[in-house]
Amino acid sequence: MGGIAVSRHICFLVYTDFVLLDMSGPLEAFSHANLAKPSAYHFTIASMEGGPIRTFAGVEVATTALHTIEQLDTLIIVGAPAVPTGDWVKPMATVIRHLSSRARRIASVCTGAFVLAESGVLDGRVATTHWNYAPQLQARFPSLRVDGDRIWTEDGHVWTSAGMSAGIDMALAMIEHDASSDAAHFVARMLVVYYRRPSGQRQFSSLLDFDPRSDRMSAVLSYVRTHLREELTVQRLAEVAHMSTRQFSRVFAMTIGVTPSKAIERIRVEAARPLIEAGNQSFEVIARSQGFGNADHMLRSFQRVIGRTPQELRRTIRQAREEGRTGRRTVGVNSDADFYAHERIRKS
Repeated sequence: MGGIAVSRHICFLVYTDFVLLDMSGPLEAFSHANLAKPSAYHFTIASMEGGPIRTFAGVEVATTALHTIEQLDTLIIVGAPAVPTGDWVKPMATVIRHLSSRARRIASVCTGAFVLAESGVLDGRVATTHWNYAPQLQARFPSLRVDGDRIWTEDGHVWTSAGMSAGIDMALAMIEHDASSDAAHFVARMLVVYYRRPSGQRQFSSLLDFDPRSDRMSAVLSYVRTHLREELTVQRLAEVAHMSTRQFSRVFAMTIGVTPSKAIERIRVEAARPLIEAGNQSFEVIARSQGFGNADHMLRSFQRVIGRTPQELRRTIRQAREEGRTGRRTVGVNSDADFYAHERIRKS
């Protein structure tokens, strides 16, 4: 599982009330990579002043003073249950900006993206954070391109991830980048996690996302889900809601959080997904049945919504099922939904 030539220094930057899993999840992923390649990584847990730092759970973690760090490969800023605020943020951001010029890679987990953004390292880049804080991140730092749907993002040498377990997904992607897909696959097996949720996968389902309190908007979404193969114009949906098209577009976006066209696209993708996973119908047939019109349109929608093509998804599912039949399955899979989250090695 070679590929990592020297031991890479991973530094986790923490602060009071940080989320332990935001640090421990990626840390365990990198440390388990050392089982495949001894001393592939070594670690430091740092804070601004050093000493014990209390986590949100109340556990104290010993840390090294950040200013003593000389050489490092990857700097990861961890997150907290709320947006980091306080007089300490700007000084930390200044140090991060300085260290970013010396690190090969810099990253954040969850709300750690706010500290990273404060440093200016994220300016002009695509970034993500926990879905609940993505709008706030975009509003506070308009120079970023925040994508609150993604599990993790990579833009040049800067990586960001959503909250909690998404940090593990990002770490697996880094291990694959540093070493090989075999190494990342091995770590996923040892941690008993999916190998690995793709970057483009949404943080949660559109069907859960689109759960409005408005009876009118609920009726519209129900209508969409039962008329997917038909042309669903704004005018048609406005009639269902008994509103003018202008009023409907405004109320829908305010209530649902996205435009009608984006909501319809997401719902169509989620409706088409199990049909693609089943593998019994052609892409053209599925595309027409779910209102995409043709397979090319469906392909572009899948790329926008989940970051993968229908062809990639079907190939992944078939390989996973084949491994299950031959006894070579390496990660526990309990349902088709699990298969969807399951990315397999495709190298020969």
